[in-house]
Amino acid sequence: MKILLALMIFSLIIVIHELGHFLLAKRGGIRVNEFSLGMGPRVLSRQFGETRYSLKLLPFGGSCMMEGEDGTEYTHVPEDSFGAKSVWTRISVVAAGPVFNFILAFLLSLIVIGSIGYDAPVVVALTEGYPAEEAGMEPGDRIVRMNDTRIHVYREVNMYVQMNQGKTVALTYERDGERHTVTLTPKQSENGMYYLGLRGSGVRMKGNVLETIGYSAYEVKYWISTTIKSLGMLFGGRVGADDISGPVGIVNAIGDTYESSRADGAFYVWLNMLYISILLTANLGVMNLLPLPALDGGRLVFLIVEAVRGKGIDPEKEGMVHFVGLMVLMALMVFVMFNDFRNILM
Repeated sequence: MKILLALMIFSLIIVIHELGHFLLAKRGGIRVNEFSLGMGPRVLSRQFGETRYSLKLLPFGGSCMMEGEDGTEYTHVPEDSFGAKSVWTRISVVAAGPVFNFILAFLLSLIVIGSIGYDAPVVVALTEGYPAEEAGMEPGDRIVRMNDTRIHVYREVNMYVQMNQGKTVALTYERDGERHTVTLTPKQSENGMYYLGLRGSGVRMKGNVLETIGYSAYEVKYWISTTIKSLGMLFGGRVGADDISGPVGIVNAIGDTYESSRADGAFYVWLNMLYISILLTANLGVMNLLPLPALDGGRLVFLIVEAVRGKGIDPEKEGMVHFVGLMVLMALMVFVMFNDFRNILM
């Protein structure tokens, strides 16, 4: 069951990503030769107009193959090819994939938050002997700011403390309509981590339509921000290779979430799968925007350079850079999958 659920989630996210490229390509007058889900040989395929729609054997990945996108050399460049269009049209087509991932995250957030509300940044309890209690905070206080960071959901409190271990924070909270600011220095616990002594996330609030829309946007912002900060921790050496999860680890996490939520009924299974989808599609959007060869972000770098210079990079050289980047990404994928299996079996 967990494999089926994972395939459904991955397929949704990939289709929406490629749909972004597809729709903006069509809008820009670019011929799309094939729109596919999966990789490898075709299992099902049908031609509609100029585009072939395919389902391929390997159930991961997907593609939107545009005319001339693969660096094909022409004696006369077709007007409907990718390279024949303006640099700004090409930028919009490449950026559309990640943008559609963020749009999907927002739409799914509307369903989740519209159903069960958002995790309000309200203090539920305080840990005795820790800074928050000593500063006079009480259950029911609503946290609104930590240093220069505005707080909208309680998970942002946990994330801030985790990302700023041991650092003093000026925390602003609201009580009975009045705002108070206290300076808290995290206290180290027996496990070596630093905490403020706040316990929350037990309060979920549902608002009107506008509030639901607003908090859905905050939900997407939270996951984008978390992904970026996590990457910063990875490159900064604060997160090890063992903490990285790939497709196998994600499938296992989906299975664990499914099993733990079955007892609560189909509705909560559905909501948890949507929640995982929000996390994954926001994560994919950020990852694809990284300025690395073979990713959308790497292609955008070349297009932005072209927009600034007024002329493009030699297609052969650009193709070589993307090929090398693809090989590195494939090697990284193998490493991550090996790491996933090792973590599951240990």
